[in-house]
Amino acid sequence: MALWKKNISFILVDPKEAGNIGASARAIKNMGFSRLELVRPSKYPSLEATVFAHGAEDVLEAAPVHKGLKEAIADKSLIVGTSRRKGRKRGLAFPLKEGIRRILAAAQKNRVAILFGTEDKGLSNKEVDECGFLMGIPSDPQMPSINLAQAVMLVAYEAGARPPRKGVMNPPAGKKTQPFINKDEMDFLFTRIKHSLELLGYHGDTEASLMRSLKHLVGRAGLTEWELKLLHGVCSSVGKKAGSDKA
Repeated sequence: MALWKKNISFILVDPKEAGNIGASARAIKNMGFSRLELVRPSKYPSLEATVFAHGAEDVLEAAPVHKGLKEAIADKSLIVGTSRRKGRKRGLAFPLKEGIRRILAAAQKNRVAILFGTEDKGLSNKEVDECGFLMGIPSDPQMPSINLAQAVMLVAYEAGARPPRKGVMNPPAGKKTQPFINKDEMDFLFTRIKHSLELLGYHGDTEASLMRSLKHLVGRAGLTEWELKLLHGVCSSVGKKAGSDKA
């Protein structure tokens, strides 16, 4: 299995039906992937999940079960949500093909999480806030909602059934791609940035809106270790100027 495929995790958040869990395991194995992760599954483990996983029991049995989303994405560098709902507060949304192109580029050297929400409501706004961007699966407006396992299959197919376009998986000549920091490191940086903004006088809705935009921007583009150190240095400088030793 190609390394970039091992770097992509399909994460089901609060799945309610065991059959969808098993069918999702089968779907990703059909397309050459192996990483399924579960967040607070309602009916798992179960015989039904095993039956629906037919032929992909190994993927199902290897799937870690997380108590919360933050635990599931802590070691990932790019978090991508799947959703048909859009909105200013839900960040940037791409069509499926464009979203997958960005995922393939990042997965070359980084762990990527693709999130799928619960069957009846999808991803919540709070869960979307953890994403760098969203991507949607085109469907008929009269029947826009897609079954969870079918959505996993469509995303896995688009990502794995065909070879990536030339240039997607390899950097331009003379340039080396660098791995990005993971979500835990990003969250610590955001905590420092938030404190720095407060020292500069940003409060309330203005601060919340700016932080939301920064999270989507950084989550979408990724940060290297060098860029992380640079931003921590900026936060330290703000703290010194403001007379605080906690920035």
